[in-house]
Amino acid sequence: MYLMLNVTARQDLMSKIIETLSVVVEDARFDFGENGLQVRVVDPSHVAMIQMDIDAAAFDTWELDSTSLGLEIRKIKELVSLGGPTDLIEMAYGDETGVLTVNLGKIDRNIRPLDNSTMTPPTLPALELPCKVTISGADFTQALRAARQVGDLVNFSIDENSFTVHVQGSTDSVTVAFDKEELQHIECGAPARSQYSLTYLVPLSKIFGNLQSVEIGFGENYPLSMSFSFHDGAAEIQYFLAPRVENDM
Repeated sequence: MYLMLNVTARQDLMSKIIETLSVVVEDARFDFGENGLQVRVVDPSHVAMIQMDIDAAAFDTWELDSTSLGLEIRKIKELVSLGGPTDLIEMAYGDETGVLTVNLGKIDRNIRPLDNSTMTPPTLPALELPCKVTISGADFTQALRAARQVGDLVNFSIDENSFTVHVQGSTDSVTVAFDKEELQHIECGAPARSQYSLTYLVPLSKIFGNLQSVEIGFGENYPLSMSFSFHDGAAEIQYFLAPRVENDM
């Protein structure tokens, strides 16, 4: 049988891909091309959006004709979760059967792809964000998790010398402030503040928590942009999150 898709990846790479997408959607169109994997998704409420580009070099095997498959994230996640970081996940797809076979060790799982004709990738916003911060993944993760302990909405504040994460709960509050010297980079022409939902931020910290740097961009009531990479830079993620404007509450 002729295979349109024959791809092998380490479990740790597949796990990060699936965990990242699962924050926003339950299913996605995976576009397998000559140079790598591309996925664009937006959540049903159009609050959060992900742009994912994984270079073919990140995979152990990359043999394919350009193929687009609509897949349920849960099904891939279930199988991937059974493996260890260095285990190999093999994926094979042929038009004759119309089935994606995902292999992990002795396990073969056959998955019928979704009809992807209606799964149109979203158009990504062209944003010129006035303020930018680069921070370690560990520091940003700790700040988000501390914020989540007292509330659901987080305020990011920035000026030329500091970046602050603040949450005001019903009785308690949390503030995590980073001076310019504690950040890898800060750029801001005018002080700004914006509010975002932690529901869409905290789950992602499982992905970027151990990364050296996360680039954050926002402005006064602007969408939030977060960029980070893993797998030695071969996997690049850009995440967009709509602001929670004060009068929306």
